[in-house]
Amino acid sequence: MIRTIGDTVVAFDCEWIPDPEAARALFPDAAGLDEPALLQRLWAHNGATEADPCPFVRLMQSRVVSVAMLMRLAPKRPGGDPELRLAWLPRDPDDPSARAERKVIGSFLAAIGRTQPQLVGFNSRASDLRILAQRALALGIPAKGFLNKPAKPWEGVDYFARDNDCSIDLMELISGGFSGRNAAVSLHEAATLCGIPGKFGAHGDDVLGLWQQGRYREIVQYNCHDAITTYLLWLRLAWVSGRFSTDEYENEQALLRDTLMGLCDQPETAFLEDYLTEWDRLLELRGQ
Repeated sequence: MIRTIGDTVVAFDCEWIPDPEAARALFPDAAGLDEPALLQRLWAHNGATEADPCPFVRLMQSRVVSVAMLMRLAPKRPGGDPELRLAWLPRDPDDPSARAERKVIGSFLAAIGRTQPQLVGFNSRASDLRILAQRALALGIPAKGFLNKPAKPWEGVDYFARDNDCSIDLMELISGGFSGRNAAVSLHEAATLCGIPGKFGAHGDDVLGLWQQGRYREIVQYNCHDAITTYLLWLRLAWVSGRFSTDEYENEQALLRDTLMGLCDQPETAFLEDYLTEWDRLLELRGQ
């Protein structure tokens, strides 16, 4: 399933919420409405029913509030260890200017455009990549290195083409591209059944509430958990696909664990202790 491993691999995840400003733009009579009323208009526009009063809001009408990524940089010398880096946007969640969507998306896409890494996500082709492209369009954010399409497949990076390894969607690979009840798989299920932390504490449905309560840092922390989980699931799939030997796979996991333990010693990333605790719990259940 995994054919190649890039020199730089970025496992990433985005969090977004319905955008009240989209309602102001879409509905001329909504200019004087407050945020709760604007959200109600968006939900109604997206098919709200009594049974489902808060349906999924289309990506173009949503606001990206966080992007987290775990980067793997190839070893600098043969036999050496790769370098792992955890990063997130907004870098300071408590800074209103850093939380601006234009800053969050623009900073991420600029970095991707410069380095053009191999991207790894979960349901990323249908969601994360699409919302980044659509919101860059809506906000007028140049994203040449992310959105450009080479004249020929072998002449450059194309994150939106399906028959290349520039962008890896783990959900597509694991489910075989099928969305039916028997084949579909969630990140939580796939990860947890592999002994990797899935969703614990917060869930995607909690992000809007956290945002409304001003708990921006908790959104970023949840986002970081998902990026780490996505990376670990990619690592496992690469192993079973033969890209890593068992010894190499165990070494890669140990390297990540050491990296997270080091981050736990820093106040800003001490929240990762919960991730390590959940990881240990799942490994114990599996007798590992």
